[in-house]
Amino acid sequence: MKILFQTLLKIVPVILLLLLGSVITATAQNAKLELDQLDALANRASETVDVKLDEHLIQITSKLFGKDPDEAEIRDLLKKLKGIYVKSFSFAKENEYSPAEIESVLAQLRTGGWSKIVGVTSKKEGENVDVYVMSVGDQVSGLAVVCLDPKEITIVNVVGPIDLDKLSELEGSFGVPDLDIARPKTKKDKEN
Repeated sequence: MKILFQTLLKIVPVILLLLLGSVITATAQNAKLELDQLDALANRASETVDVKLDEHLIQITSKLFGKDPDEAEIRDLLKKLKGIYVKSFSFAKENEYSPAEIESVLAQLRTGGWSKIVGVTSKKEGENVDVYVMSVGDQVSGLAVVCLDPKEITIVNVVGPIDLDKLSELEGSFGVPDLDIARPKTKKDKEN
């Protein structure tokens, strides 16, 4: 009995570390939204954007950025990310998609630790933009942006530790649309 107890004392810390590691890994993976079901919309769309950058591709892509200070910030941001996924569909006419077709994505955002931090609705234009984050402690581990209007759907999913102050650097890159995130003023901006 004493040997069994001593063995358990040696094994329990290892098991706890493994469980903790799997929880952290599972949380990072949960920040990745399942978006492939939206591919059926491509048949009706007049324009489609599909970006799938996993961690390996992000690291390769980050090497393309040079030594310029602005590009260095993007490279540093990319080093920490696990994935960037974008699905965007533009339609020739209004209402060529139904809310049911995007419900599976919205359902993922209502569960699994996601929190809606921004919601913008324009009744005049028919546009809706919602921003969600997934956090582990004080660290943002995922970001999702859902932009819907009568002729367009855009969903952006960024997976991995995210510095929201630096996120604006990705606007216009990798299929990420301009999200109107306020950029921190650089020294160069202050001089002008």
